[in-house]
Amino acid sequence: MKPAALRSALRLRPLRECFAVKSSLGTRSSSVVNSRDMPSNVEIKAKVSDLALFAKKAAELSQSEGTIIRQHDTFFNCSQGRLKLRDFMNESGQLIFYERPDTDGPKLSRYSISPTSDPPSLRTVLSDALGVKGEVRKERRLFLIGQTRVHLDTVEGLGNYMELEVVMRPEQTVEDGQQVAEELMEQLGVAPESLVTGAYVDLLLGGRT
Repeated sequence: MKPAALRSALRLRPLRECFAVKSSLGTRSSSVVNSRDMPSNVEIKAKVSDLALFAKKAAELSQSEGTIIRQHDTFFNCSQGRLKLRDFMNESGQLIFYERPDTDGPKLSRYSISPTSDPPSLRTVLSDALGVKGEVRKERRLFLIGQTRVHLDTVEGLGNYMELEVVMRPEQTVEDGQQVAEELMEQLGVAPESLVTGAYVDLLLGGRT
Protein backbone atom coordinates (compact mmCIF):
# COMPACT_ATOMS: atom_id res chain seq x y z
CA MET A 1 0.00 0.00 0.00
CA LYS A 2 1.39 3.41 -1.01
CA PRO A 3 1.77 6.17 1.66
CA ALA A 4 -1.11 8.18 0.17
CA ALA A 5 -3.37 5.14 0.14
CA LEU A 6 -2.33 4.25 3.68
CA ARG A 7 -3.13 7.74 4.90
CA SER A 8 -6.50 7.53 3.15
CA ALA A 9 -7.23 4.23 4.86
CA LEU A 10 -6.20 5.63 8.22
CA ARG A 11 -8.74 8.42 7.80
CA LEU A 12 -11.46 5.80 8.05
CA ARG A 13 -10.56 5.74 11.76
CA PRO A 14 -9.89 9.12 13.42
CA LEU A 15 -6.19 9.65 14.09
CA ARG A 16 -6.99 10.38 17.71
CA GLU A 17 -7.90 6.69 18.06
CA CYS A 18 -4.54 5.52 16.72
CA PHE A 19 -1.86 8.04 17.65
CA ALA A 20 -0.70 9.29 21.02
CA VAL A 21 1.84 12.06 21.65
CA LYS A 22 3.79 11.76 24.87
CA SER A 23 5.73 14.56 26.54
CA SER A 24 7.95 14.45 29.60
CA LEU A 25 7.03 17.95 30.76
CA GLY A 26 3.49 19.28 30.73
CA THR A 27 1.08 19.53 27.80
CA ARG A 28 0.37 22.00 25.04
CA SER A 29 -2.54 22.51 22.70
CA SER A 30 -0.31 23.43 19.74
CA SER A 31 0.63 20.73 17.24
CA VAL A 32 4.17 22.14 16.99
CA VAL A 33 6.64 20.43 19.31
CA ASN A 34 9.53 22.85 19.17
CA SER A 35 9.98 23.71 22.85
CA ARG A 36 13.52 23.21 24.18
CA ASP A 37 12.21 21.53 27.32
CA MET A 38 9.39 19.36 25.95
CA PRO A 39 10.70 16.22 24.24
CA SER A 40 7.75 14.33 22.77
CA ASN A 41 6.93 11.01 21.17
CA VAL A 42 4.29 10.00 18.64
CA GLU A 43 3.20 6.45 19.39
CA ILE A 44 1.08 3.86 17.62
CA LYS A 45 0.21 0.24 18.43
CA ALA A 46 -0.97 -2.66 16.24
CA LYS A 47 -1.64 -6.37 16.43
CA VAL A 48 1.01 -8.55 14.73
CA SER A 49 -0.23 -11.68 12.95
CA ASP A 50 3.14 -12.96 11.68
CA LEU A 51 5.82 -12.48 14.33
CA ALA A 52 8.69 -13.92 12.27
CA LEU A 53 7.89 -11.83 9.18
CA PHE A 54 7.61 -8.60 11.18
CA ALA A 55 10.89 -9.34 13.00
CA LYS A 56 12.62 -10.00 9.67
CA LYS A 57 11.45 -6.68 8.19
CA ALA A 58 12.38 -4.75 11.35
CA ALA A 59 15.82 -6.39 11.41
CA GLU A 60 16.43 -5.46 7.77
CA LEU A 61 15.39 -1.85 8.29
CA SER A 62 17.37 -1.44 11.52
CA GLN A 63 20.30 -3.55 10.33
CA SER A 64 20.28 -5.35 13.68
CA GLU A 65 18.66 -8.34 15.34
CA GLY A 66 17.16 -6.11 18.03
CA THR A 67 17.55 -6.15 21.81
CA ILE A 68 15.48 -8.48 24.01
CA ILE A 69 13.98 -6.83 27.12
CA ARG A 70 11.80 -8.62 29.65
CA GLN A 71 9.28 -6.42 31.46
CA HIS A 72 6.76 -6.94 34.25
CA ASP A 73 4.52 -3.89 34.70
CA THR A 74 2.32 -3.52 37.78
CA PHE A 75 -0.38 -0.83 37.67
CA PHE A 76 -1.62 0.56 40.97
CA ASN A 77 -4.89 2.23 41.85
CA CYS A 78 -4.49 5.97 41.40
CA SER A 79 -6.93 8.87 41.81
CA GLN A 80 -5.67 10.52 38.61
CA GLY A 81 -3.40 9.45 35.79
CA ARG A 82 -1.61 6.11 36.00
CA LEU A 83 1.06 4.79 38.29
CA LYS A 84 3.03 1.71 37.25
CA LEU A 85 6.14 -0.11 38.39
CA ARG A 86 8.22 -1.56 35.57
CA ASP A 87 10.42 -4.46 36.64
CA PHE A 88 13.12 -5.36 34.11
CA MET A 89 13.64 -8.70 35.86
CA ASN A 90 17.34 -7.95 36.44
CA GLU A 91 17.20 -6.18 39.84
CA SER A 92 16.37 -2.86 38.20
CA GLY A 93 13.15 -1.05 37.44
CA GLN A 94 11.29 2.23 37.09
CA LEU A 95 8.35 3.77 38.91
CA ILE A 96 6.39 5.71 36.28
CA PHE A 97 3.50 8.14 36.66
CA TYR A 98 1.78 9.48 33.55
CA GLU A 99 -1.36 11.28 32.47
CA ARG A 100 -3.02 11.25 29.06
CA PRO A 101 -5.97 13.66 28.77
CA ASP A 102 -9.11 12.83 26.75
CA THR A 103 -8.93 15.42 24.00
CA ASP A 104 -9.70 15.58 20.29
CA GLY A 105 -6.77 14.94 17.97
CA PRO A 106 -3.41 13.51 19.07
CA LYS A 107 -3.13 13.15 22.82
CA LEU A 108 -0.38 14.90 24.78
CA SER A 109 0.87 13.15 27.92
CA ARG A 110 3.19 14.11 30.73
CA TYR A 111 5.10 11.62 32.77
CA SER A 112 7.75 11.33 35.45
CA ILE A 113 10.10 8.41 36.13
CA SER A 114 12.07 7.32 39.17
CA PRO A 115 14.56 4.42 38.92
CA THR A 116 14.69 1.68 41.53
CA SER A 117 17.17 -1.11 42.31
CA ASP A 118 14.62 -3.13 44.31
CA PRO A 119 11.36 -3.49 42.33
CA PRO A 120 9.95 -6.40 44.43
CA SER A 121 10.10 -4.46 47.70
CA LEU A 122 8.65 -1.33 46.12
CA ARG A 123 5.84 -3.41 44.59
CA THR A 124 4.98 -4.80 48.02
CA VAL A 125 4.79 -1.35 49.60
CA LEU A 126 2.70 0.17 46.81
CA SER A 127 0.42 -2.87 46.66
CA ASP A 128 -0.29 -2.59 50.38
CA ALA A 129 -0.82 1.18 50.19
CA LEU A 130 -2.79 1.53 46.94
CA GLY A 131 -3.88 -1.87 45.71
CA VAL A 132 -3.07 -3.40 42.32
CA LYS A 133 -5.20 -2.48 39.30
CA GLY A 134 -3.57 -4.85 36.80
CA GLU A 135 -0.35 -6.45 35.62
CA VAL A 136 1.32 -6.83 32.23
CA ARG A 137 4.10 -9.29 31.50
CA LYS A 138 5.85 -9.14 28.15
CA GLU A 139 9.00 -9.89 26.24
CA ARG A 140 10.02 -6.91 24.13
CA ARG A 141 12.35 -6.90 21.15
CA LEU A 142 13.61 -3.38 20.52
CA PHE A 143 14.74 -2.16 17.09
CA LEU A 144 16.02 1.36 16.32
CA ILE A 145 15.03 2.64 12.88
CA GLY A 146 16.00 6.26 12.24
CA GLN A 147 14.28 8.37 14.90
CA THR A 148 11.82 5.60 15.76
CA ARG A 149 11.93 2.94 18.45
CA VAL A 150 10.16 -0.16 17.15
CA HIS A 151 8.89 -2.54 19.84
CA LEU A 152 7.91 -6.10 18.96
CA ASP A 153 6.06 -7.33 22.04
CA THR A 154 4.85 -10.77 23.05
CA VAL A 155 2.33 -9.97 25.78
CA GLU A 156 1.22 -12.68 28.18
CA GLY A 157 -2.52 -13.22 27.78
CA LEU A 158 -2.81 -11.04 24.66
CA GLY A 159 -0.42 -12.21 21.95
CA ASN A 160 1.94 -10.35 19.63
CA TYR A 161 1.90 -6.60 19.11
CA MET A 162 4.13 -3.90 17.74
CA GLU A 163 4.59 -0.32 18.92
CA LEU A 164 6.18 2.54 17.01
CA GLU A 165 7.59 5.34 19.14
CA VAL A 166 8.75 8.27 17.00
CA VAL A 167 11.15 10.37 19.08
CA MET A 168 10.32 13.89 17.99
CA ARG A 169 12.93 16.48 17.12
CA PRO A 170 12.42 20.00 18.55
CA GLU A 171 11.53 21.51 15.16
CA GLN A 172 9.03 18.81 14.20
CA THR A 173 5.24 18.98 14.44
CA VAL A 174 2.81 16.28 15.50
CA GLU A 175 1.91 15.85 11.83
CA ASP A 176 5.58 15.26 10.99
CA GLY A 177 5.70 12.48 13.57
CA GLN A 178 2.50 10.94 12.25
CA GLN A 179 3.93 10.91 8.73
CA VAL A 180 7.10 9.16 9.93
CA ALA A 181 4.96 6.54 11.69
CA GLU A 182 2.68 6.02 8.67
CA GLU A 183 5.60 5.55 6.27
CA LEU A 184 7.29 3.10 8.63
CA MET A 185 4.00 1.21 9.02
CA GLU A 186 3.99 0.70 5.25
CA GLN A 187 7.60 -0.51 5.22
CA LEU A 188 6.87 -2.97 8.02
CA GLY A 189 3.68 -4.22 6.40
CA VAL A 190 1.35 -3.02 9.17
CA ALA A 191 -2.24 -2.87 7.90
CA PRO A 192 -4.51 -0.04 9.14
CA GLU A 193 -7.12 -2.57 10.29
CA SER A 194 -4.59 -4.09 12.71
CA LEU A 195 -4.26 -0.84 14.69
CA VAL A 196 -5.39 -0.91 18.31
CA THR A 197 -5.97 1.77 20.94
CA GLY A 198 -5.35 1.76 24.65
CA ALA A 199 -2.59 0.35 26.81
CA TYR A 200 -1.94 -3.37 27.20
CA VAL A 201 -3.41 -3.26 30.69
CA ASP A 202 -6.66 -1.86 29.23
CA LEU A 203 -6.84 -4.71 26.73
CA LEU A 204 -6.18 -7.26 29.46
CA LEU A 205 -8.88 -5.72 31.65
CA GLY A 206 -11.39 -5.90 28.81
CA GLY A 207 -10.85 -2.60 27.02
CA ARG A 208 -11.76 -2.40 23.36
CA THR A 209 -9.21 -3.29 20.67
